[in-house]
Amino acid sequence: MNQTEQINQPAMNALIESRIASAEASLGEVFARIDAVERTGTERVLKSFAEHQVAVRHFAPSLGYGYDDIGRDTLSEIYAELFGTEAAIVRPQIASGTAALAQTLFGLTRPGEHILSATGAPYDTMEDILGIGSNGAAPGSLKEMGVAYSEVPLTPAGEIDTEAVERAIRPNTSLVIAQRSRGYSWRPSLMPEAFAPLAEVVHRRGLTLMVDNCYGEFVCEKEPTHYGADVAVGSLIKNIGGGLAPTGGYMAGTKAAMERIAARLTAPGIGLEVGSYAAGYQLFYQGLFMAPHTVAQALKTACLAARVFEGLGLETTPPADERRSDIIQAIRMETPERLIRFCQGIQMASPVDAMALPEPWAMPGYADEVIMAAGTFVSGASIELSADGPMRAPYTAYMQGGLTYAHGRIALAKALAHMAAGGAISLD
Repeated sequence: MNQTEQINQPAMNALIESRIASAEASLGEVFARIDAVERTGTERVLKSFAEHQVAVRHFAPSLGYGYDDIGRDTLSEIYAELFGTEAAIVRPQIASGTAALAQTLFGLTRPGEHILSATGAPYDTMEDILGIGSNGAAPGSLKEMGVAYSEVPLTPAGEIDTEAVERAIRPNTSLVIAQRSRGYSWRPSLMPEAFAPLAEVVHRRGLTLMVDNCYGEFVCEKEPTHYGADVAVGSLIKNIGGGLAPTGGYMAGTKAAMERIAARLTAPGIGLEVGSYAAGYQLFYQGLFMAPHTVAQALKTACLAARVFEGLGLETTPPADERRSDIIQAIRMETPERLIRFCQGIQMASPVDAMALPEPWAMPGYADEVIMAAGTFVSGASIELSADGPMRAPYTAYMQGGLTYAHGRIALAKALAHMAAGGAISLD
């Protein structure tokens, strides 16, 4: 740091603190709304834990086949209750949210059938699963297995076009899928109740509706399955793991759907009877208990970031005071320099690997180079504070997570300072 930077640093810090404090003061009603949802979610989790008589015995490890694993099975029953479904699968062996989605799609479709997306193009990592990636049919894709795919875009207002979806249903369509979160796209995330009209259409045609629920759990008082979705799928290292679950994924839905998915998770005829976990289930239970609070912390961080960058003249979605359906905050940085320095600033304020300086790279599963800041205790945990974005115009940063609001606030200040020091933004 040169002498000029040293002289200007205190003034820069004061200006950043002033902007953050002003933004924070304007968000009282928004934060109160988030707190109310947190209380509702915590009450629901506590009630379910009590009804299932959760005790220390549920945290015990299991070995081998894992027959009659009470910790595993009870956790799945609690998830089913929280999602208002007949059954659920909650397993540490599911490697990621993408893996959970893949197992679900393969479980719910057969060769010769057709999958229809009701929310346009899916998240980038889904392309090779479906066989629509740039390399054609990736080995083991649904396309290779003879399953067709098509999609219906959202309306210009970002809503599900149920009439267009019904027109796009083919004689061999068996599964309609929808993505709750915005992913790497500039569109609103969908509220759980937005799936009710779609579910009505899907069920009228005798089909199944699956919702990719990643980033959405506990943001609202209810989930898409409370509004007719047959299956909801997500990752345990996002919202619902509360920042404590070290790995895993879940599916919650109808008993028939879970049975078909279970046959792909283990083997036909074996299903959910097996599956041990030598590390035990304490972190999965504890993470679920913490999830409503942790999600609230992430949402407050997102709202604060939106309000600060709106004050700097940048476009955000959702706006700071808008009702939310996921933890993702999208900010149009407009230049590659802003995107890079923002992500670097978030990394510099991370509890893990703060010394690393992220740069754009060709990340597997993505069409463009991606820059990703993720100094997390659990590798790739999106409920922990992270920021990333594809290196393509308009250079949008996607920020999510934050185990504590205090950390989110500090990291935002660090990112603003790093951006200002590099000339990427002006704080005046």
